[in-house]
Amino acid sequence: MESLLYFYPAPEGMYQKNAVRRHWWQNTGLFLQELPAREREAFFLLVSCPVPLYYHKKRPWSSDVLSACMEEAVYGARGMTDVWLHPNIMTLMSERLRGRWEPERDTLERLLACLISIFAADCLKKSGTAVVLLGRAPDTLWQTEMTGRLLAPYLPRINSLTFCYEEAGTDLWEEAADCLEDYSYEYGLTPCLLPYGEGTGRMPCGKSFHDGLILDYGAFAGSWQFQGEAGSVYVDLEGSLSKERKCLAKGGRIRYVSPLKYLDTAVKNEYDRKM
Repeated sequence: MESLLYFYPAPEGMYQKNAVRRHWWQNTGLFLQELPAREREAFFLLVSCPVPLYYHKKRPWSSDVLSACMEEAVYGARGMTDVWLHPNIMTLMSERLRGRWEPERDTLERLLACLISIFAADCLKKSGTAVVLLGRAPDTLWQTEMTGRLLAPYLPRINSLTFCYEEAGTDLWEEAADCLEDYSYEYGLTPCLLPYGEGTGRMPCGKSFHDGLILDYGAFAGSWQFQGEAGSVYVDLEGSLSKERKCLAKGGRIRYVSPLKYLDTAVKNEYDRKM
């Protein structure tokens, strides 16, 4: 079983004086806890890694000290491991160390596969519709390929698949031809390709998406009219607060999901259970 270590700000009161206890005979260390959850068993074992505000009395973390503690936590976890850092913890990392703590693409894929399985499988089966909002042009190829693997369990029931992408001199059909042609060969499905409108923050002119799965890799969806039918699921890789608010404004017609929100909920539920 692969482990995913989630480093996040420790809830107030989790540690006495909100600090990692350290004495002359004991090195600084972080507390780890495996969180059992059947719905995640096929994808990863989630390990809770709260990070206190201070590591010794009122001494704040330095990037090197915190990074070293996190490395020890990674080495102590079961099986193959990767990490996911809460944005507030990532801000404690220096530019030199940030690259070390960025999650691997395999981790992104496992998290997205988990979210789709839990929250979007039913809506995909009922609606047969999926819309993919690709990120910046340099990332569209691997995001398109990843999408094929993520949707593979549901493609026999999908009859409408749309990719929205950023134009950057190369046509998406040419760049991702092998991946896109597989949909036709294997499932008789021809994806619809729509470039974003001119300028950032614009969806294809006159286009709104009403139901099914909406998978957002970090698109500029500022002017998109969120018109979702009951049961629509919006999976947002980056966890944008503005996009979450737009979904909430639709009165529950669009269910908003993001890796950060999912992980925060998982560790909060475990913390509340112990209180």
